[in-house]
Amino acid sequence: MKIAFIHQPINTMSFTNQGGSIEIWIYEVARRLARNHDVIVYAKKGLNQKEFESHQGVQYKRIPAAAIDEWFAYISGGVDRRLLRIPKFKRPLFASSLYYLVYALRVAKDLRSEKCDVVHIHTFSQFVPIIRAFNPEIKIVLHSHEEWLTQLDLTMIKRRIREANLIIGCSQYITEKIRRRFPELADRCQTLYNGVDINTFVPENTIGARKKDDIKHLLFVGRVSPEKGVHILIDAFTKVAKHYPKIELNIVGPQGILPIEFNVALSEDPKVLDSLQFYTGNYVSYLKSKLSPSMANSVSFAGLVSRQRLINSYQNASVSVFPSIWNEPFGMPIVEAMAAGVPVVATLGGGIVEIVKNGETGLLVERGDASALTEAILRFLSDEDLRNSMAKASRKRAVELFSWECIVDNLLHLYRNICEGNE
Repeated sequence: MKIAFIHQPINTMSFTNQGGSIEIWIYEVARRLARNHDVIVYAKKGLNQKEFESHQGVQYKRIPAAAIDEWFAYISGGVDRRLLRIPKFKRPLFASSLYYLVYALRVAKDLRSEKCDVVHIHTFSQFVPIIRAFNPEIKIVLHSHEEWLTQLDLTMIKRRIREANLIIGCSQYITEKIRRRFPELADRCQTLYNGVDINTFVPENTIGARKKDDIKHLLFVGRVSPEKGVHILIDAFTKVAKHYPKIELNIVGPQGILPIEFNVALSEDPKVLDSLQFYTGNYVSYLKSKLSPSMANSVSFAGLVSRQRLINSYQNASVSVFPSIWNEPFGMPIVEAMAAGVPVVATLGGGIVEIVKNGETGLLVERGDASALTEAILRFLSDEDLRNSMAKASRKRAVELFSWECIVDNLLHLYRNICEGNE
């Protein structure tokens, strides 16, 4: 089979350090598929990156950014923010057919010469009709990592996705929302979870002894943005520290706030709308201002780190905390922690409840509840047997359900169904 992946052009692709969940997904899946199939990845060309490159059997084609694309992307945020006062604003400019139009056209034209069997588009539904116009016979997969298909204008989205042969949700939560909104396309909608490298993200005792000290280590991994609930975690950490003065919190992840029009502006969830208050200033500065001078020394903001440092962070953690206040579509850091044998505290919402079996492989609390988050963390810190038992159970669940090998096998099954006419 010849397969092409189209990365979202708001980011670039790197072999050495994949920043976000979609980059990780494409990198891990593409290199595994390339063992038995022809695989192409289309992505936006970053500074000093080669336009054509082969890596682990995958052919990477990087598209130079068109000035008009970059200009439109730049102005869209400012324009959308002025329009947010319009009730039920469901056609933001990032969802427009003009958003990275040149990028989509260049990919569509190149695909025509590649003659792929399947093209797998991530996130941006506006690319679907463009790809179809230039490649009428190709099988199109649209992969939804967000709630956009169910939040954006109904007529606009329906017109686009009816051209797709397969619509994938990254969790059953996302898939079922799409099925309910587009019942006539329900049979095209399937769930495919994100994954984790179970041979790399491993418990610390498989490669060496964990650092032995009497300090408790809490870990957050993810984008440092309001919807991830890091401010709730800071509140909980302050309370936990009263019980465990020797405690540290390591916050790992990019410190770029998610654009308001990508999430908050489209949401009708009161818990998400409460985060509007954090978009008027610098969120990281606000988080640091919540810490007393003594507490500030116990909290580190590591930013985006290397893969090996990330693994080391998991292996040194006593508890991994994922306090998301929105309905998280999936939550890749959760499965990374599970694979690394770290007990997880997360929130009840979105796809998280499909990953963590509450009380068996981790503890789940209500979104936005700092007191409940505090209690769950304290429960783990005070009970080493509980931490160990849930860590083992979560590792087992990660291996059985979320290994990239399992994800690739499931994806190939979906590809074969549409290629053989079993849509």
